[in-house]
Amino acid sequence: MSADFSVTVDAHQHLWTVDGGYTWLDDAGLEPIRRTFTPAMLQAELSAVGVRHTVLVEGGRCDRAEAADLLRLAAETPEIAGVVAWLDPAADDVAATIAAYRALPGGDRLVGVRAQVQAETTDYLDRADVRRGLAAVGAAGLAFDLVIRADQLRSAARVAHALPAVRFVLDHLGKPPIKAGDLDDWSAALAGYAAAPNAYAKLSGLVTEADWSGWTVGDLRPYVGAALAAFGPERLMFGSDWPVCLLAATYGQVHAALLEALGPVPEQDARAILGATAVRAYGLRVEGA
Repeated sequence: MSADFSVTVDAHQHLWTVDGGYTWLDDAGLEPIRRTFTPAMLQAELSAVGVRHTVLVEGGRCDRAEAADLLRLAAETPEIAGVVAWLDPAADDVAATIAAYRALPGGDRLVGVRAQVQAETTDYLDRADVRRGLAAVGAAGLAFDLVIRADQLRSAARVAHALPAVRFVLDHLGKPPIKAGDLDDWSAALAGYAAAPNAYAKLSGLVTEADWSGWTVGDLRPYVGAALAAFGPERLMFGSDWPVCLLAATYGQVHAALLEALGPVPEQDARAILGATAVRAYGLRVEGA
């Protein structure tokens, strides 16, 4: 499948400084990404594969200062079309936090928010205070990124159906157990989430759910196929998860693996997955869209 289109978007990438408070980088096995990643480094990767725009996603620092940093970087970096900043949906000041973010330099690039739901209980998204905050996110016109474990997918389905005015974007397909090869339970839960028309998903983070040193495109293909069947191209988008992907693959390898895993698809479908879906889901303002 060709990626030579006028609007191409990497819907999921990160930037951080090694001394910037990202304490999770100290975990064992993360040495390849325990360093600073800059906009210039990102630009080189994008240029090499012909991707024109990105969505910059919070990197697990979980504070408002990071949001300010990312919005500033977006204002300074033409390729960054949008920012998904950290926000606690259980807080009682969700609307005020969003307004404060929008008042910052680069605040016009704010297109979504995210919390580290993967660190919470299985039914976290069912909580009344969380749903109240998520409704406020939707009322502000933003998307909410879901970074969750596979066992939280059914809760994600419930909240997506309960809050139809909120655009939910599932990161990394809900972290399927690719290394274990457990397709059935995950795909059934994914289909339940995808049944909500306001539910989107990213083809991102898959190589790091597989065997880091021995994954093949064949390992990824059943999961990509299940996602395409569940969402269709109009609610599915490419994301590199760079630089986290470097634990298992280069940016170019991730991009090529997705194209190969998708196989031959109609040009209109390819345009959606490689850019148009992200533009619509996040309301990105990019030339040619």
